[in-house]
Amino acid sequence: MSGDSEILRIMEVVLTAEIVNQSPDLDINDLTPACREIFGVTSASDVKRPVYVSDGLIKRSLAIADAHQKLAANPFIAYEEFGQRLRITALEPAAQWFLKQGGKSLIGINPALAFYFERLDNTDISYKIVRAANPPFEDTKAHLDARLSKLIGEDEKLRGALDLVIINAPEEVEQHIGDLVCTPEQLAIIGKIQHAITHREFLQHHRIYEIGKLLFVGPPGTGKTSLALAMSRAMHMPVLEVRLSMITSQYLGETSKNIDRIFELAKKLSPAILFIDEFDFVAKSRTADDHGAMKRAVNSLLKNIDKINLIKNGVLLIGATNHPQLLDEAAWRRFDEVVEFSLPDEEMRKNILKKVTASLPCELDYQELASKTEGFSGSDLRMMVKEAILSTLMDSRQTIIRTDIEKGIAMVRTREAIRHLNWL
Repeated sequence: MSGDSEILRIMEVVLTAEIVNQSPDLDINDLTPACREIFGVTSASDVKRPVYVSDGLIKRSLAIADAHQKLAANPFIAYEEFGQRLRITALEPAAQWFLKQGGKSLIGINPALAFYFERLDNTDISYKIVRAANPPFEDTKAHLDARLSKLIGEDEKLRGALDLVIINAPEEVEQHIGDLVCTPEQLAIIGKIQHAITHREFLQHHRIYEIGKLLFVGPPGTGKTSLALAMSRAMHMPVLEVRLSMITSQYLGETSKNIDRIFELAKKLSPAILFIDEFDFVAKSRTADDHGAMKRAVNSLLKNIDKINLIKNGVLLIGATNHPQLLDEAAWRRFDEVVEFSLPDEEMRKNILKKVTASLPCELDYQELASKTEGFSGSDLRMMVKEAILSTLMDSRQTIIRTDIEKGIAMVRTREAIRHLNWL
């Protein structure tokens, strides 16, 4: 970070503090994640004014030492030796100085600054747009952890459910909708769910509840889990990921109770996504002649699915299976939407390859590659590119060329051939 950019980052924080102190209507979602950390804001009700900025806070959060010295020449900044605090002495001149020094890009990602600068004549800043793009506090791991701690404190039985699910706040999810190559049908389902959430009160008033139970079906590696996780970010909902085989591998006598607790946890965390992977495990358990406890657990699962609802409970249920043919009518009819994830066609393969290699220097014919990788899943294509990158680096280069990709293709095909070997 250059000296000038350090000065602008420090000035952004000091300006934000002054604007927040003067504007009581601004809340936690008007603060950038960095400013929340600097001001010590850890909950939606925790924006206690006045907020302060000190040398120590700047160093800890932005890794910039001696902030007051870097702003010593700025006539609009005062430094208080007691507490090592920085403050603005004249807001409007300080704001104009910040703008002239190149601060507009920072204003464009800081809602508190946008709130102030929107009213100035010489800017085209939209506070509404900037705030909408700012990561909401409700999407953070800190917010999710605080909610979970409170829920467990109120009901100790829910602690058992936490051992059986993987819970991620939206900010922890790496997948973005924009990074995926979705079919028009998949995008249409996402749009439908988003509209249902927006108009949830209307649907509830008219008792239209058969929305928000999705079954993702398709071969491994076609993006079922990736899309479910990406929807967490897009819809600002934490996601609870459950693998049925993991639940039923626990003590069988507790399985039914744990399933109940998982669904109860999802309801209490709502709005939330409950993602149940390996849903075909239900069918295997229902037809098996082994444990009665297992069958009771599966029946408990199906009953809980009946009772949970996006419109009533704020929980989006997503089941995923690689083997839809194993599901009986009782399991199948519990989902109001079935979303197909087939192997990508040639055009989708080309688009996936372009997305996966977007940040990489390449000398590739994507159309030729797409035609040579028929039968590859999205996961196969990403694995192929990873192998090509390693080949490039091992050859002391950084640009991926045709021979590197050919090694990747060969590796994927070898893996597939080994998978189908019969060792008996």
